[in-house]
Amino acid sequence: MAAPAHAQEGAAPAGTTASRELRPYRINPGDELEVYVWGEERLQRVIRVLPDGTFSFPLAGRVDALNKLPSDLEAVISKGLEAQYRGQVPQVTVSVRSPSGLQVSVIGKVRAPGSFTPGKYINVLEAIGIAGGPSEFADVSNVTILRKQGDRLVPIKVRLTDALKGAPNARDLGANGLPELQSGDTVIVP
Repeated sequence: MAAPAHAQEGAAPAGTTASRELRPYRINPGDELEVYVWGEERLQRVIRVLPDGTFSFPLAGRVDALNKLPSDLEAVISKGLEAQYRGQVPQVTVSVRSPSGLQVSVIGKVRAPGSFTPGKYINVLEAIGIAGGPSEFADVSNVTILRKQGDRLVPIKVRLTDALKGAPNARDLGANGLPELQSGDTVIVP
């Protein structure tokens, strides 16, 4: 069964009951994709995206999937198949079968540190919750997210003191709310 190609983003503004908006899921290394070319059973494939963000598809060659939407991949594969058909290329469908490439790590003073595959976009507070919550002596006013950007790590400081007490304020949340994690992020709870 294919997983939905959408995931949740950012919390609704304080004081509203609106649910979170869905945003399209972007492909990560390690994701499992199902590619189907209508009317061409021999071109149906389940593919795992390689660590470099690519995969190979018959007749279309190497496909760069990193941070692409499933619909982007459909267009790339269709274009790669054009030379094989005299008429119109059959419909290509790409779905995310398993979003296992979306991984985050939580280390430090949490009850169950480790790497997690949440299956949806999460923020830093949700990640700490998945890791069992902060331990008794955790310094939640000084949490750091380490984010990979190219060949370097960029630290993002987050203050969660009041948010963990159920009363988040502007100092905790900042201008954009709780930071949403990206695949490969590491949350450090000192």
